[in-house]
Amino acid sequence: MFSTFDNTYLLPILVLIPLLGSLIISFISHRNFNLIRRLGLFFSFFTFFLSLFLWLFFSRSYGRFQFVFDIVWLSFSNLNFSLGVDGISVFFVILTTLLIPICLLTSWNTITKNYKEYVISFLVMESFLILVFCVRDLLLFYIFFESVLIPMFIIIGVWGSRERKVRASYMFFLYTLFGSVLMLLSILYIYFVVGSTNYEILLSFDFSFYEQRFIWLAFFASFASKVPMIPVHIWLPEAHVEAPTAGSVVLAGILLKLGSYGFLRFSLPLLPEASLYFTPFIFALSIVGVVYASLTAMRQTDLKRIIAYTSVAHMNLVMIGLFSFNIVGLEGAILQSLSHGFVSSALFLIVGVIYDRHHTRMVKYYSGLAHTMPLFTIIFLLFTMANIALPGTSSFVGEFLILSGAFKVNTTATFFGALGMILGGGYSLWLFNRIVYGNLKIQYLTAFQDINPREFFVFFPLLVGTFVMGIYPEIFLDVIHSSVHLLVTQINP
Repeated sequence: MFSTFDNTYLLPILVLIPLLGSLIISFISHRNFNLIRRLGLFFSFFTFFLSLFLWLFFSRSYGRFQFVFDIVWLSFSNLNFSLGVDGISVFFVILTTLLIPICLLTSWNTITKNYKEYVISFLVMESFLILVFCVRDLLLFYIFFESVLIPMFIIIGVWGSRERKVRASYMFFLYTLFGSVLMLLSILYIYFVVGSTNYEILLSFDFSFYEQRFIWLAFFASFASKVPMIPVHIWLPEAHVEAPTAGSVVLAGILLKLGSYGFLRFSLPLLPEASLYFTPFIFALSIVGVVYASLTAMRQTDLKRIIAYTSVAHMNLVMIGLFSFNIVGLEGAILQSLSHGFVSSALFLIVGVIYDRHHTRMVKYYSGLAHTMPLFTIIFLLFTMANIALPGTSSFVGEFLILSGAFKVNTTATFFGALGMILGGGYSLWLFNRIVYGNLKIQYLTAFQDINPREFFVFFPLLVGTFVMGIYPEIFLDVIHSSVHLLVTQINP
């Protein structure tokens, strides 16, 4: 009986629990602040706990969708509501359910204004994100892909930290929405040609080379702005700087994965000839993105901007792995995406820790924190090492596999990808040195406090994920491998 329940209803339950939590919280008075935050944490943590059963009961030898749930949505239009996860998407679901309770826990004492709406926004966004990674229909994917923008737009615009927050939220919304209009037109074209937007049906349909190029460019316009790739990356540093700490965590940890996941799930298997045709274009943009973002990170003076540009560099490296079209590169891209979810989220949380104490993110005001915040310094050091892909960390495994896969198809892209790793060492270590070592600037900062138990428990699961993946990646690769192998056979039949 448990097996039947597990295979059929686990995914819809994962989607409904955060929605149920947001509905219950909406009926609670604003004055019950403690009850609201405890309920928000309970529902988000319970969702994470249930999502672990996806990993536990996932069949490693079967590369197709599992835990499939189907209901008829619009029968006369051949549109069904279908959910399922494979080895590619299962860890993105778990990453989502892990980061949402971390976001709520990190905002435990820092967000007080309109806190009920704040918790509801995160819980609703969690449901939308789970649906994005689970849905097996192209039209429904587009709907939920765009729905994620709404709660994120509200989080940046309402709970942002500075005066430019409304401008940043509009930049985030408009940059990502513009490309998605073209994607919608291409989905409508697909529907009228094929008669369905079901993912399995589309896999078996053979589009002409001309159609593939047209559809691929429309998809690219939407997915590239989410990655983000040059030159549609301008919104990201602005959104990060203005967003609250938890907003930056979910933006870097999950939302940036929507673009790479879109390429991986739809562009590569549905449009293989066009993907091969545009590979030099992707490699060129990715190379520029890796080098430009790394160099730009070095000259930033705001802590969040530095980490935002590092995110651009790392996600463009993921794109090099995705378009290597071999198992090694694709598995490296997936692992690097997951690793980036751990490491970049932790780095934004580190910035949030010192911002909560001193209310500034300007690098020039910080120095010598090793003297007064030793535990903070150790955690900062560990994630700095992970950010530069030190062996033993998750980023090393992902970047090594990406470069190994890319080397088989394009040595130039591999060279510049490796150059990005060298530049990453430069900006990461330089930032760490400026913040942690030297003399205390007591003319700017007078009160110091090391991280508290709540903040430590926020970092702990990210530390575990980073080093477990770095030391023993096989437990992740074992789940991913069958689905990636199937994907490669779809791209190169």
